[in-house]
Amino acid sequence: MAVKGDMKGLFVESRGFGAEALSDQELERLKELSRLCKGDILKMTSLAGSGHPGGSFSSLDIYLVLYSCARVYPREPDRPDRDRIVVSHGHTSPGVYSVLARMGFFSRDEAVATFRKAGSLFEGHVERVIPGVEWTTGNLGQGLSVGCGFALASRLTRVPYHVYVVMSDAEQAKGQVAEARRFARKFGLSNITVIIDYNELQISGSVHEVMPVNIKGNYLSDGWEVLEVDGHDHQALYQAIRESLFREEPVAIIAHTVMGKGVSFMEGDEEYHGRALKEKEMTQAFRELEVENDRPRLLTIREAFSPSSEPSPLPRYTPVIDPGQPFTYGPGDKVDNRAAFGRALRDMGLRNCGVEGQTPIAVFDCDLADSVRTSWFAQDLSQYFFESGVAEHNTATLAGALSTQGVVAVFADFGVFGIDEVYNQHRLNDINGSNLKLILTHLGLDVGQDGKTHQCIDYIGLLRNLYGFHLVVPADANQMDRALRFVFTRYGNYAIGMGRSGQPIVLGENGEPLFGYGYRFVYGQADVVRRGPMATIITYGQMVQRALEAWETLADRGVEVTLLNMPTPLHPDEDALVEAASRGPIIVYEDHHVSSGLGSILTNMAVEMGLGARIRKMGVRGYAPSGTPHELYRMLGLSPDDLVRTVEEELYG
Repeated sequence: MAVKGDMKGLFVESRGFGAEALSDQELERLKELSRLCKGDILKMTSLAGSGHPGGSFSSLDIYLVLYSCARVYPREPDRPDRDRIVVSHGHTSPGVYSVLARMGFFSRDEAVATFRKAGSLFEGHVERVIPGVEWTTGNLGQGLSVGCGFALASRLTRVPYHVYVVMSDAEQAKGQVAEARRFARKFGLSNITVIIDYNELQISGSVHEVMPVNIKGNYLSDGWEVLEVDGHDHQALYQAIRESLFREEPVAIIAHTVMGKGVSFMEGDEEYHGRALKEKEMTQAFRELEVENDRPRLLTIREAFSPSSEPSPLPRYTPVIDPGQPFTYGPGDKVDNRAAFGRALRDMGLRNCGVEGQTPIAVFDCDLADSVRTSWFAQDLSQYFFESGVAEHNTATLAGALSTQGVVAVFADFGVFGIDEVYNQHRLNDINGSNLKLILTHLGLDVGQDGKTHQCIDYIGLLRNLYGFHLVVPADANQMDRALRFVFTRYGNYAIGMGRSGQPIVLGENGEPLFGYGYRFVYGQADVVRRGPMATIITYGQMVQRALEAWETLADRGVEVTLLNMPTPLHPDEDALVEAASRGPIIVYEDHHVSSGLGSILTNMAVEMGLGARIRKMGVRGYAPSGTPHELYRMLGLSPDDLVRTVEEELYG
């Protein structure tokens, strides 16, 4: 084992878990590192005036054994075949940073001195931009789902590595953890090991009183194997982790620990879960740990720190996807967008999955495969299709994590389940820079008779809050096909939305498919469906056909307006808006919450650009009952006749 000299003999290159036991020298090294890291934890939380020292102490010895022995590489932190270590309880970041610094991943002085300082990489919860950290966490309960995504990626990309997920005991009460346990067992993810820091305390007190959970029983009942060890015994931890590598089922290790272990007054006291020590407490802790109090020197570094003007880039890869040739549907075809999605998805799957040099595609379903049309992909590419059952939270996180590991991940679901129910999971995906393709079906009032619980009328507003997401709502099957092939070739989070109903193919004034032969989808570009000088109707998705009905009625009355399809509501076509504003009144017509949809986005843009445009918003103004789409649009003032009246009111008062 090569020793890094400037770490005073404490850093060693990764050795894996090959040996049956740690040597006396290695055990002495880990004991010494534990002492030093505890000093680092106290110093960084003291300088920041905040943080979580107690939990960091209880998890510390787990981190030391893992980062010392797993196949991770400080000089090559992004090496493809490295083991993945996921820290689910991200608030123990002081423990993670102290260990990684002592392992040689980055400067100890910078990590300790700038912890939680604005602009520092070393934020309050672990961040993916830091070498050695695989996923930004903090929202408890998501780490095991991330680990499942990484473990599955190893299988699909054929890059061998093991995944370790370190979790808190309190977060075992989260339902998403149970979803992830079952997924791992169903799909045989034996390359994953969970290590639970079982200190039996959380912010509000004992885990047995706040919310009792049968942790061991739950893992056993879901088909996992469970080992129990002293979480501060390095040898016992090492041997339990090593044993997990030889088991055929996923393994959970319950590591019995003590919060605040190593400092007498901190031990077993939840008060130190989330507060920095006071000065008198620091003096006593340093004395007990026999560590140097070099905080004055570190404070000087902290005060002199100047953040970089550019945020650190997240790791990403370039998808190698053969998009194939788009299918074109003719004037007589009535093809719903779900069918166009399903057919194009299957086509791209056959072109890329299992093909040498191509990026694989993984598709995730939550018991709706026939409804969202992923069943066609599943029939021919079953090894790339994963039925997760009614477990949307796990699926959203798992797909997001997988998508960062060289696999294009597709999560298809009804809008109310695929975005409304799992908004927080997508927010964390977005923070982690994932490459998720989120397919949202059954949007808007078009769901009709399912009623208000299933009418997703807020998806634009939700996705608008996520800085890295893109959204496409195609007008018909032809645009859907081309948009899908486009987003698969781009890295990033792209949502594609659609209603439930079948609809005619959008035709140009020449009677040919507007989005057919010769059409190329460009993200952020509006489409002129019809032209006219008096006003502009702007719409998208399933409302385009209804707007065309209204346009024809208006044309028969001598009212000539332009009809624009704006299929990318989060990133509208600015040039098209400027031109529309110069033409006259603008009517935004959408099957979406009127206060958070495209109408609001365009209104904001017009104000910011100083256009002085007259914009009238037509959208959903309340929850709707069950009924056919035709009935509901008429009831809520969104029928083609209502659009005709609104245009005439804007023009003639």
